[in-house]
Amino acid sequence: MTTLTLHGYWRSGAAYRVRIALNLKGLEYDQVSHDLRAGEQSAADYTAIAPQGLVPALQYGDLTLTQSTAILEWLEETYPHPPLLPASADERAIVRAMSALIGCDIHPLNNLRVLKRLKKIGHDQSQIDDWARHWITTGFDALEKMVARHGRGFCFGPTPTFADCYLIPQLYSARRFGADLAPYPRLLAVEARASEFEAFKLAHPSVQPDADPE
Repeated sequence: MTTLTLHGYWRSGAAYRVRIALNLKGLEYDQVSHDLRAGEQSAADYTAIAPQGLVPALQYGDLTLTQSTAILEWLEETYPHPPLLPASADERAIVRAMSALIGCDIHPLNNLRVLKRLKKIGHDQSQIDDWARHWITTGFDALEKMVARHGRGFCFGPTPTFADCYLIPQLYSARRFGADLAPYPRLLAVEARASEFEAFKLAHPSVQPDADPE
């Protein structure tokens, strides 16, 4: 069987969500780390396979996939069991909307390269952290309501979906920026449920081979 190789970084939220999906699918994979703080993602050998110089990238034989959304969709289509999307088109659209709320409207705004740019144009660390918290809480305000409507243990229904692959890393990031999570009991309940699953435990940044020592 062809080996799956995930290019990532232990604290990358996008790589984290792909690790969760791979684990939920029960797939074995190798990891190659690129330290974003040191700019290793911009090295010529990596941009040769991932031209944008971002993580994650997933290699499968001669195929290289970039962008976590595309990777998750490919995993779902290539390894459909267990499913991470509901059976009906209507429900799949809701899960994709939850995922996009995080993947498009929260995560990119507290991505490392955005925060570095804010610092470069003169914002201090407290302003940068406030920026990140603002977009996290704005998105979580909406997501809390969606989970109240559709969740039954996880973000949508009783089993993990793409939405949970997105939520758990974003909660990890929210704590790094000091966001107040008390207003989001439903999101925290999903996190507590996810913490019971090995797939989520094994994807956590702290247990990755390239993680900083505690």
